[in-house]
Amino acid sequence: MAREVVSSGNALAAKAAIDCECKFFGGYPITPSSEVAEDLSILLPKNGGKFIQMEDEIAGICVALGASMSGVKAMTATSGPGISLKAEQIGYSFITETPLVIVNVMRGGPSTGLPTRVSQADVGQAKYPTHGDFESISLCPGSLEEAYTETVRAFNIAEKYMTPVFVLLDETLGHMHGKAILPDLEEIKAGIIRRKEFTGEPKDYKPFDAGPTEPAVLNPFFKGYHYHVTGLHHGPNGFPTEDAQRCQYNIDRLMNKIRANYDDLVHSEDFMLHDAEVCIIAYGSISRGAKEAVMKLRREGIKAGLFRPITLWPSPEKKLKEVGERFKKIFITELNMGQYLQEIQRVMQRDDFATLHKANGRPISPCEMVAKVKEMM
Repeated sequence: MAREVVSSGNALAAKAAIDCECKFFGGYPITPSSEVAEDLSILLPKNGGKFIQMEDEIAGICVALGASMSGVKAMTATSGPGISLKAEQIGYSFITETPLVIVNVMRGGPSTGLPTRVSQADVGQAKYPTHGDFESISLCPGSLEEAYTETVRAFNIAEKYMTPVFVLLDETLGHMHGKAILPDLEEIKAGIIRRKEFTGEPKDYKPFDAGPTEPAVLNPFFKGYHYHVTGLHHGPNGFPTEDAQRCQYNIDRLMNKIRANYDDLVHSEDFMLHDAEVCIIAYGSISRGAKEAVMKLRREGIKAGLFRPITLWPSPEKKLKEVGERFKKIFITELNMGQYLQEIQRVMQRDDFATLHKANGRPISPCEMVAKVKEMM
């Protein structure tokens, strides 16, 4: 049976973590994400888990990674400045293939920026949160329900592909209170994915000896399977290597385990696009206003529709190409200075869009979107 709740986006992200068996949170308070940690500080001990507030953001992700290596599902939450501090350990998570869910409740930047205002300023950062070569996964909820369901999906992806996964909320969605209809808990439980474990003889265990599109199989610590964990390039047992062929294989595999599963990872929404003459592209909290703008425009005789990326990274390239080929008139709006616009330009190979961008901490209203679309007609 579906569950009806009144809650906030941050609280629903915390609830989702509990419902899909997260047992550890490590982090440090930062506006506007702190409620995720606050709720989990209460919920985790009640559900057999552990919560720890560390002395800073760096320590917060370190303990979360350590918990994940022990075999439990782990999470941290922060905002843009915290992601900047966590960057080195995010890279460590990629190369060691340690699953971790990272909730980023976005605010304005750079630096301290606008701590209490809404922004989508970390979209580019989410694609390249650290140095090196890798494929990042970033999910961007557009509603209170999705703050819950996309956090669940993030845990499942992290466990399935042995990688860090970002959930990009923003200040509006994180702090918004409203009614949400959540999936049946038994349905959530039935769909839970847990990381694979090697069950053969310890002497035969080679955790990183995986196929070219497969993740490592990292057994939990303390179960008798011995292997090495390092941020250096490593061989089948995890010990460092500078062998050129092995190093290239490592990077190819880290990227291809994501690229080969594009259809499993990339989600998007079409809203009233079937007969549309103009397409709005928006994501996250402002996609709510974009849907209202679509309805306003249609009442005035303009057939508008919305394309909403839900998985921002990997980019929904196939759908973006279809949209670019189908629509002559495309309007793109973001709460930044065009971070996802650059990706859309790259994929569609055109630059004739109408745009509306803000980076002043204020949302974009449906009326502003309607006015921009009318200028195109």
